[in-house]
Amino acid sequence: MTQRQWLRWAILAVVLALIAGGLLIRDDIDREAVTGWLEDLGPWAGVAFVGSYALGAVAFLPGMIFTVTGGALFGPLWGTVYSVLGANLGAALAFLAARHGLADWVARRTGPRLEKLQQGIDAEGWRFVALVRLVPLVPFNLLNYALGLTRVRFLTYCLTSLIAMAPAVFGYVWVGHAGRQAIAGDGNVFQSVMIAIALIAVLAFVPRLIRSVRGSIPGEGNEPKTDSDKETH
Repeated sequence: MTQRQWLRWAILAVVLALIAGGLLIRDDIDREAVTGWLEDLGPWAGVAFVGSYALGAVAFLPGMIFTVTGGALFGPLWGTVYSVLGANLGAALAFLAARHGLADWVARRTGPRLEKLQQGIDAEGWRFVALVRLVPLVPFNLLNYALGLTRVRFLTYCLTSLIAMAPAVFGYVWVGHAGRQAIAGDGNVFQSVMIAIALIAVLAFVPRLIRSVRGSIPGEGNEPKTDSDKETH
């Protein structure tokens, strides 16, 4: 067995172990559980949050739980910074794992949508990566892997994902921040809650606006829904 084959098997083993672990703890992962674990870490909470967010993205854990928790624990500024770092680090790791070791497994999971993604990348390059981040044609965690099988460059993928995911991350971070304020009764709770509601409305409206402006989007509406399609970032 060549060194490259050993590397592919090692990547496959590590990622599948993470996914298996994620499936085992998925039902136990909620905002309270993540908050309780991080609050005991003191000054290391930020680093642990970024790392756990990244590993969670690889393991198919719901990213929104981490994002909302980040806002509740660290506030709108650092919650956004840590969440953006964690989400993008996880996205980069999944992309590299797919490109260098999990091609067959990811191809089976994505099915015909992979060809549609490649058509979009060939036609529009980085703009298509931004589009699928803003309009979730494929669930966030699976999209990270699927894009690793396209011909998009790694640096292009990382920079575009960083920029395109930041607005949604900020929106959900603010929701977590407003929820924490409402529970604690700190600050201007009414203002924070109204801002959170406005941000949620904007996040829900943006994909529809993009669809209406662009018309048909490659890869959208051509495959039946599955359970994994119901989860978004």
